[in-house]
Amino acid sequence: MTMTLDSPVLATDTPPAVNKGWQRLARPLLGIVVPLTMALAWEAAVWAGWSNGRLVPPPSRVIATIAELAQSGELAKHVTTTLFRVAAGFGFGVIAGTLLGAVSGYWGIARRLLDPTVQALRAIPSIAWVPLFILWLGIFETSKVALIAVGVFFPVYLGVMGAILSVDRKIVEVGRTFRLSGPAMIRRILLPAVLPAYVVALRVGLGLGWMFVVAAEFMGASEGLGYLLIDGQQLGKPAQILAAITIFALLGKTTDWLIERLTAPLLRWQDAFRPGGDA
Repeated sequence: MTMTLDSPVLATDTPPAVNKGWQRLARPLLGIVVPLTMALAWEAAVWAGWSNGRLVPPPSRVIATIAELAQSGELAKHVTTTLFRVAAGFGFGVIAGTLLGAVSGYWGIARRLLDPTVQALRAIPSIAWVPLFILWLGIFETSKVALIAVGVFFPVYLGVMGAILSVDRKIVEVGRTFRLSGPAMIRRILLPAVLPAYVVALRVGLGLGWMFVVAAEFMGASEGLGYLLIDGQQLGKPAQILAAITIFALLGKTTDWLIERLTAPLLRWQDAFRPGGDA
């Protein structure tokens, strides 16, 4: 059998489906290149004797500390307690921020009444709330959850209100042209337009929730990752401090990824710009 110039040539390139599969696998791995490189560099510096690693222990010592905490059962107890506090505070903060943000964004009179007070409260540092919440709610779980909820509330409130105010007026006019009712206008016009900014606000609020839980667990806590930080500082255990910080980072990134994945189906309609050729 002879092959002419017009005969089809077998493709030797990698199929597009395989390329996309490799890209999906490689993208998450790229995110660990920088921390992994820094960790290996510091491990090598301590191993070479350039530092004794006493105040900043090498990753191997931090991993050993995490393993010890896991074997003793303390790690599961502290992680579970902190996760519960963040989840409860995040839930209350999201509900309050969403409701007040929607009211302030949709009704001008409500915005003029509420927004100045909210903006003034937003400027108060998180630590300033601690003695007040202890006085009002005691040193137990209620005050800790309330402090986390405060941290989550403000970015969600601002995100929802700002997203509603930034909706294109022409889209609203189209809805009015079709004589949509108030609920229909919200469901079919405002909600899809607000959703991308709302997801970003949720992610920012969650990040602040993880930051506020540390301040919350300074309030007389006997369990939680914040307690591990205080215990390590008081007993002079830098490896334990870095272990708690590492777990905070891993939990924070995991929960942020969960929000991103759970909300991704709601944003599939977007034809957004993807820099760098991301699909």
